[in-house]
Amino acid sequence: MPAHDLIIDLAIRYGFQVLGAIVILCVGFVLAWWIGGLVERPLRRMALEPPLLRLIVRVVRVVVLLFALVIALDKFGFQIAPLVAGIGVAGLGVGIALQGVLGNVIAGLTIIFTKPFRVGEHIEIVGMKGDVATIELFSTTLVHPDQSRIIIPNRKIVGEILHNFGTVRQIHLTVSVPHGSDLDAALALVRDVVTANPRVLPQPAPVIGVGQIEVAGIRIGIHPWVRVPDVVIAEGEVYRALVERFGSAGIAAPVPRHEVKLVNTGGIKGSS
Repeated sequence: MPAHDLIIDLAIRYGFQVLGAIVILCVGFVLAWWIGGLVERPLRRMALEPPLLRLIVRVVRVVVLLFALVIALDKFGFQIAPLVAGIGVAGLGVGIALQGVLGNVIAGLTIIFTKPFRVGEHIEIVGMKGDVATIELFSTTLVHPDQSRIIIPNRKIVGEILHNFGTVRQIHLTVSVPHGSDLDAALALVRDVVTANPRVLPQPAPVIGVGQIEVAGIRIGIHPWVRVPDVVIAEGEVYRALVERFGSAGIAAPVPRHEVKLVNTGGIKGSS
């Protein structure tokens, strides 16, 4: 049979099948993106975490595309059952080979659903502290106060003891005054300095009081609340303002005193 006759014969025999399969795949592609967008809108109103929202939309689109692919293959007379079984066996092998990756994904979904922490909160986990920058399926990224980034695999987070500071933190400052100082005036001065700082939150109210009595003086504990990004700056600002106000008020820093007693033993007599 001449080549052109063979081509015509194949086109007549399989042309409509190929055309039908292409149409099915194109329709499936359009439907996948349309249904994905349709699912995404209500999910955004539910205020889901971005990684979870993206995952659900992608899964929906992939399922629609796979369904279209199965229908397209059926147009050519392919047996779908052996293909599905083969994909299942291959998936099992890939799953065994990627246990660590799958563990991170499962842990990531656990974090996203249970929400032990959110983006922007300050946490301490597995010995690391920082502000939560991103929560992805594979890892969680923290930003340290020195702006370095800490990337923790999600499987290292789930099951560990987590300290969530939230979006605000209580800072712990101290200042000492000499014995005999007017404590009421000193405490009032400290409170004025703390409440005047714009980074200090009015609620919860700052906790200020006598923290410890020492040999050299009386230590005043200062415990205001600030937003997590303001911790370091607020500490420096409050300490500087305290130094200036104490200087203006004539309150000197307590100086340790040591008593030295000299015992006269009457001298040392020499022997003749």
